[in-house]
Amino acid sequence: MSAPVDARPGEDLKQAVARRGSFLRTFKAVAWSFFGVRRSADHAQDLQKLNPLHVVVAGVVSAALFVVALVFLVRWVVGSGVAG
Repeated sequence: MSAPVDARPGEDLKQAVARRGSFLRTFKAVAWSFFGVRRSADHAQDLQKLNPLHVVVAGVVSAALFVVALVFLVRWVVGSGVAG
């Protein structure tokens, strides 16, 4: 038995992108995912409320900030003489 076919392909993606999730909630969800700890109830809520485009943007921005922070940390440690 096959699954029912949607009359308009891509409609679920359009509905997901139209969600009005806040950027603060999106960054909070991305931060928790970077940390690796997330309750399943919160994850289910995020799937229903967050805009996937916001999640992608927040993930890229958070990853870039993480890399920049690591570069500055390494430069500080090497420059202070602690590492060598």
